[in-house]
Amino acid sequence: MDTIWVQDGLRETKPKYKAVVALIRDQIASGTLSVGEKLPPVRDLAWKLQITPGTVARAYTVLTDSGVLHAEVGRGTFVSDPSTGVDKEAGERPLNLIEIDAVRHNTGGDTDVVNLFSPHLPDGGQAALIRGLLAEIAQDPPSGIMHYPSRRSAMPARMGMAQWLQGAPIGQVDQSDIVLSHGGQNAILLVLQTILRGRRPVVFVEELAYPGFRRAAELLRADVVPIACDNDGIIPEALAEQAERHPEAQVLCTSPEVHSPTCGFTPMARRLALVEVARRADLQILEDDCYRMGRAEGEGYRQLAPERGWYVSSLSKSVTPALRIGCAIGPKGMSGALHRSAEHGFFGLATPMLDLAAALLSHPQLPQIMKASRLGVERYVKSAVNTLGGFDLMWRSDVPFLWLKLPQGWRASAFCQAAEQAGVQIRAAEEFAARDAQSPHAVRMAVNGGVSLRSFEAAMERLRVLLDNPPDEIGV
Repeated sequence: MDTIWVQDGLRETKPKYKAVVALIRDQIASGTLSVGEKLPPVRDLAWKLQITPGTVARAYTVLTDSGVLHAEVGRGTFVSDPSTGVDKEAGERPLNLIEIDAVRHNTGGDTDVVNLFSPHLPDGGQAALIRGLLAEIAQDPPSGIMHYPSRRSAMPARMGMAQWLQGAPIGQVDQSDIVLSHGGQNAILLVLQTILRGRRPVVFVEELAYPGFRRAAELLRADVVPIACDNDGIIPEALAEQAERHPEAQVLCTSPEVHSPTCGFTPMARRLALVEVARRADLQILEDDCYRMGRAEGEGYRQLAPERGWYVSSLSKSVTPALRIGCAIGPKGMSGALHRSAEHGFFGLATPMLDLAAALLSHPQLPQIMKASRLGVERYVKSAVNTLGGFDLMWRSDVPFLWLKLPQGWRASAFCQAAEQAGVQIRAAEEFAARDAQSPHAVRMAVNGGVSLRSFEAAMERLRVLLDNPPDEIGV
């Protein structure tokens, strides 16, 4: 297929992205590109055509919006079936586009295939506790079994969440400020539904960011604009520049405590500078704190800027992702609007889940269980560092993933393919980048406590062998 991606195939059309659109349409019309065929990654095609990645990204966006192509998260961009309507196509796509956990229930142990796409927490006792609580609740659910959920029936769960959040530096929080959600991703969506206004709103994200920010924004037909970052997080001057360029922007999405995918941390001086920019540009600030397992090292934006700081968290990275329990908290005076977004969308969490959340989040054993799970993560992280520490590796002992900048000789896409052939599944940096953002040759590796430590160590060894032996010839 490489022979069809040549610079000579581009028409003399300005702007250049229209020439790329025409090239792809021509290849589809001639049958050179068939239905279901995967197109090259943005940066690869840009190199082959000797144009910028942003030009290719814009062409892909135009063709995706028109239904000629479709993008599948974590897999790439494909030629769509023209006989399939947009709604039908969306309904028939596989449900596992975002593959999270490939470890089947009650398996784990030793395995040669190790999925490091997203964290799988070690069991510190939470599984047994949840099973026991579920059995107790099933006998006599406190909220009953024949009622719609309501704010009143959710109060014990909100009080449990308030107790669980104690110590988080996010300003004063009353149980009435808390809106319960179906996990952290749903919490992000609720916040954006509450904030965004207008036909085509703009959302700012870090240039490498948790993909859920983009997914939520795109569901709401918002344009996503990446902001340049350095080792301390978002660069205030870059945010100010983009805010001036996009005066219609309404919210900045960020993860200052644990940045995914880089393990980065935003220090207080930088946070204060960003708050100043946000105030001048009248930007709301959405803080995603889902990946933090340990003590917070800095003040949250809801505390630093109480008039514009929004906060989301969940149990997924500290207790279990199975329950899909999370929360969103808005600035003072916005809790009513946030509650309405949830109630208009799904009324509330199922009453048995509300009962479970109330019992679990206030259970006296939970802090010790979370500590045991965190110590388990530390063991896996230590194993990875012992094996890969000689490379450019970013890690924190209480963060369930690591960020590896690849040595010269490896490109991210090629390394991920080689790793998968060796039985190790990891995420390339481009999966965390907006389409028109720069993507380094780096990968993210999550802790998988669902496999034995021995299997995890063996996976790290296989990655080290690959790192020590880059291919002889690579593309630029």
